[in-house]
Amino acid sequence: MTDKSDRYIKTYPISWEQLHRDAKALAWRLLDQQENWKGIIAITRGGLVPAAIIARELDIHLIDTVCVSSYTWKDQGQLSVIKAVENSGEGWLLIDDLVDTGKTAGIVRKMIPKAHFATIYAKPAGRPIVDTFITEVSQDTWILFPWDSESRFVRPIVGLKSER
Repeated sequence: MTDKSDRYIKTYPISWEQLHRDAKALAWRLLDQQENWKGIIAITRGGLVPAAIIARELDIHLIDTVCVSSYTWKDQGQLSVIKAVENSGEGWLLIDDLVDTGKTAGIVRKMIPKAHFATIYAKPAGRPIVDTFITEVSQDTWILFPWDSESRFVRPIVGLKSER
Protein backbone atom coordinates (compact mmCIF):
# COMPACT_ATOMS: atom_id res chain seq x y z
CA MET A 1 0.00 0.00 0.00
CA THR A 2 1.14 3.50 -0.77
CA ASP A 3 0.71 5.98 2.05
CA LYS A 4 -1.05 9.18 1.05
CA SER A 5 1.86 11.19 2.46
CA ASP A 6 4.18 9.62 -0.14
CA ARG A 7 2.07 10.77 -3.11
CA TYR A 8 0.18 13.85 -2.02
CA ILE A 9 1.78 17.20 -1.23
CA LYS A 10 -1.30 19.44 -1.38
CA THR A 11 -4.81 19.16 0.01
CA TYR A 12 -7.85 20.56 -1.79
CA PRO A 13 -10.84 20.69 0.57
CA ILE A 14 -14.26 20.60 -1.09
CA SER A 15 -17.30 21.96 0.76
CA TRP A 16 -20.81 20.57 0.34
CA GLU A 17 -21.74 23.77 -1.49
CA GLN A 18 -18.83 23.51 -3.91
CA LEU A 19 -19.52 19.83 -4.55
CA HIS A 20 -23.15 20.66 -5.32
CA ARG A 21 -22.16 23.50 -7.70
CA ASP A 22 -19.58 21.32 -9.45
CA ALA A 23 -22.01 18.38 -9.79
CA LYS A 24 -24.63 20.73 -11.20
CA ALA A 25 -22.05 22.10 -13.67
CA LEU A 26 -21.37 18.52 -14.73
CA ALA A 27 -25.11 17.98 -15.21
CA TRP A 28 -25.27 21.05 -17.48
CA ARG A 29 -22.40 19.68 -19.55
CA LEU A 30 -24.03 16.24 -19.78
CA LEU A 31 -27.37 17.75 -20.80
CA ASP A 32 -25.67 19.22 -23.87
CA GLN A 33 -24.29 15.80 -24.85
CA GLN A 34 -27.44 13.68 -24.80
CA GLU A 35 -30.90 14.49 -23.51
CA ASN A 36 -32.34 10.99 -23.15
CA TRP A 37 -30.02 9.06 -20.87
CA LYS A 38 -31.34 5.59 -19.98
CA GLY A 39 -30.01 5.84 -16.45
CA ILE A 40 -27.03 6.40 -14.21
CA ILE A 41 -24.51 3.92 -12.88
CA ALA A 42 -22.76 5.37 -9.83
CA ILE A 43 -19.35 4.11 -8.78
CA THR A 44 -19.56 3.65 -5.04
CA ARG A 45 -18.99 5.17 -2.72
CA GLY A 46 -17.64 8.45 -4.08
CA GLY A 47 -20.01 8.60 -7.02
CA LEU A 48 -23.19 8.30 -4.96
CA VAL A 49 -23.62 11.96 -4.00
CA PRO A 50 -22.73 13.36 -7.44
CA ALA A 51 -25.02 10.76 -9.06
CA ALA A 52 -27.93 11.86 -6.86
CA ILE A 53 -27.42 15.51 -7.80
CA ILE A 54 -27.04 14.74 -11.50
CA ALA A 55 -30.07 12.41 -11.44
CA ARG A 56 -32.16 15.23 -10.00
CA GLU A 57 -30.93 17.82 -12.46
CA LEU A 58 -31.40 15.58 -15.51
CA ASP A 59 -34.64 14.01 -14.20
CA ILE A 60 -33.20 10.48 -14.29
CA HIS A 61 -34.93 7.96 -12.03
CA LEU A 62 -33.12 4.75 -12.93
CA ILE A 63 -29.89 4.46 -10.92
CA ASP A 64 -27.65 1.44 -10.45
CA THR A 65 -24.29 1.02 -8.75
CA VAL A 66 -21.02 -0.66 -9.45
CA CYS A 67 -19.16 -1.17 -6.19
CA VAL A 68 -15.38 -1.07 -6.20
CA SER A 69 -13.21 -0.76 -3.14
CA SER A 70 -9.71 0.67 -3.45
CA TYR A 71 -9.16 3.28 -0.74
CA THR A 72 -9.05 3.23 3.00
CA TRP A 73 -9.18 6.70 4.50
CA LYS A 74 -5.70 7.56 3.23
CA ASP A 75 -4.26 4.68 1.26
CA GLN A 76 -4.97 3.17 -2.11
CA GLY A 77 -4.73 -0.58 -1.89
CA GLN A 78 -5.74 -3.54 -3.95
CA LEU A 79 -8.86 -3.08 -6.05
CA SER A 80 -11.81 -5.27 -5.23
CA VAL A 81 -15.02 -5.41 -7.26
CA ILE A 82 -17.78 -5.91 -4.71
CA LYS A 83 -20.74 -5.55 -7.12
CA ALA A 84 -20.48 -5.62 -10.89
CA VAL A 85 -22.99 -4.42 -13.46
CA GLU A 86 -24.03 -6.51 -16.43
CA ASN A 87 -24.76 -3.76 -18.89
CA SER A 88 -22.73 -2.59 -21.89
CA GLY A 89 -23.51 0.96 -20.80
CA GLU A 90 -24.85 2.17 -24.11
CA GLY A 91 -26.96 5.26 -23.40
CA TRP A 92 -26.00 5.25 -19.72
CA LEU A 93 -24.05 7.72 -17.59
CA LEU A 94 -21.28 6.33 -15.43
CA ILE A 95 -20.66 8.78 -12.57
CA ASP A 96 -17.84 9.09 -10.06
CA ASP A 97 -16.55 11.91 -7.89
CA LEU A 98 -12.93 11.68 -9.03
CA VAL A 99 -10.60 9.88 -11.38
CA ASP A 100 -7.18 9.75 -9.72
CA THR A 101 -4.66 7.16 -10.91
CA GLY A 102 -7.17 5.62 -13.31
CA LYS A 103 -6.98 2.14 -11.75
CA THR A 104 -10.60 2.02 -10.58
CA ALA A 105 -11.78 3.84 -13.71
CA GLY A 106 -9.94 1.37 -15.93
CA ILE A 107 -11.61 -1.65 -14.32
CA VAL A 108 -15.05 -0.07 -14.50
CA ARG A 109 -14.53 1.14 -18.08
CA LYS A 110 -13.72 -2.44 -19.15
CA MET A 111 -16.82 -3.68 -17.32
CA ILE A 112 -19.12 -1.03 -18.86
CA PRO A 113 -17.34 -0.01 -22.08
CA LYS A 114 -20.11 1.93 -23.83
CA ALA A 115 -21.21 4.14 -20.92
CA HIS A 116 -20.46 7.84 -20.97
CA PHE A 117 -17.98 8.18 -18.10
CA ALA A 118 -18.22 11.49 -16.22
CA THR A 119 -16.46 12.67 -13.08
CA ILE A 120 -16.46 15.97 -11.27
CA TYR A 121 -12.71 16.03 -10.66
CA ALA A 122 -9.92 14.54 -12.76
CA LYS A 123 -6.19 14.12 -12.26
CA PRO A 124 -3.77 13.83 -15.19
CA ALA A 125 -3.11 10.08 -14.79
CA GLY A 126 -6.80 9.17 -14.99
CA ARG A 127 -8.13 11.94 -17.21
CA PRO A 128 -7.81 10.04 -20.52
CA ILE A 129 -10.20 7.34 -19.23
CA VAL A 130 -13.18 9.67 -18.65
CA ASP A 131 -15.32 11.32 -21.29
CA THR A 132 -16.41 14.40 -19.34
CA PHE A 133 -15.16 16.16 -16.22
CA ILE A 134 -15.41 19.62 -14.68
CA THR A 135 -12.20 20.39 -12.77
CA GLU A 136 -8.66 19.10 -13.22
CA VAL A 137 -6.37 19.01 -10.20
CA SER A 138 -2.70 18.09 -10.01
CA GLN A 139 -1.70 14.49 -9.39
CA ASP A 140 -0.04 15.39 -6.09
CA THR A 141 -3.24 16.86 -4.59
CA TRP A 142 -5.41 14.99 -2.10
CA ILE A 143 -9.03 16.02 -2.60
CA LEU A 144 -10.75 16.18 0.75
CA PHE A 145 -14.43 15.52 0.15
CA PRO A 146 -17.06 16.87 2.57
CA TRP A 147 -18.11 13.38 3.67
CA ASP A 148 -14.51 12.79 4.83
CA SER A 149 -14.09 15.96 6.84
CA GLU A 150 -15.56 18.34 9.36
CA SER A 151 -15.06 22.05 9.95
CA ARG A 152 -12.23 23.07 12.24
CA PHE A 153 -9.59 25.77 12.51
CA VAL A 154 -6.44 25.33 10.42
CA ARG A 155 -3.26 27.37 10.38
CA PRO A 156 -2.67 29.75 7.47
CA ILE A 157 -0.61 28.21 4.64
CA VAL A 158 2.25 30.64 5.26
CA GLY A 159 2.94 28.73 8.49
CA LEU A 160 3.07 25.44 6.60
CA LYS A 161 5.99 26.61 4.45
CA SER A 162 8.40 26.38 7.38
CA GLU A 163 7.35 22.75 8.02
CA ARG A 164 8.48 21.46 4.61
